[in-house]
Amino acid sequence: GAAELSRPLRALAEDPRGGLQRLAGTLARYWAAVLSPNWPRLQQVLDADLGHRARRLTAGGAESLFADLHPAIHWSERRLAIDLLSADVVDLAGRGLVLVPSVFFWQRPMAVVEPPWQPTLAYPARGIGLLWASPESSSADALAGVLGRTRTDLLALLAVPRTTTELAAWLGLAPGGVSTHLTALRRAGLVASQREGRRVLYLRSELGRQLLEAAPQ
Repeated sequence: GAAELSRPLRALAEDPRGGLQRLAGTLARYWAAVLSPNWPRLQQVLDADLGHRARRLTAGGAESLFADLHPAIHWSERRLAIDLLSADVVDLAGRGLVLVPSVFFWQRPMAVVEPPWQPTLAYPARGIGLLWASPESSSADALAGVLGRTRTDLLALLAVPRTTTELAAWLGLAPGGVSTHLTALRRAGLVASQREGRRVLYLRSELGRQLLEAAPQ
């Protein structure tokens, strides 16, 4: 016979509407407690990844897009190969493929191709390795006496693109003050800016990276 349902599943089967309401409430509380406080930081990494992928697709087509998506993903002769546990061959038949960057896993990509679901490829977002990095834990301390603590911390944080608002929230400073420091760093060639839609993102330049990495540990 069929396996007996566990108590939570049995309660859901007996009262689907009430069970869904309880599940929705649990997810809402989880969002408020865990994800919402960190969402600006997570969204920044996701948005930066999407911008990077769009530029690669525009500049070099599918081959350029998939070239640095993940070591397990390969594009060749109009075919996309993904090194997963299964060896299935799937014809998308015009259904398209949605790319979804993720900050919650980083070891391997994940593909969903079975109907009726939209074919989707989830992959580790670019920059998640530095998502929770703290400037105090890097060689930034050695530069603080020269550049100043705030500008040094900004330089350390800008290993991935970030907005003035995010940087201000991260450092606990007013956006206007952060903007002044970013302008000084940009004029010195240590920081570059780029527009993504209505937002301006700042990123450490190659010179800024070299300066930070050359500082003694």
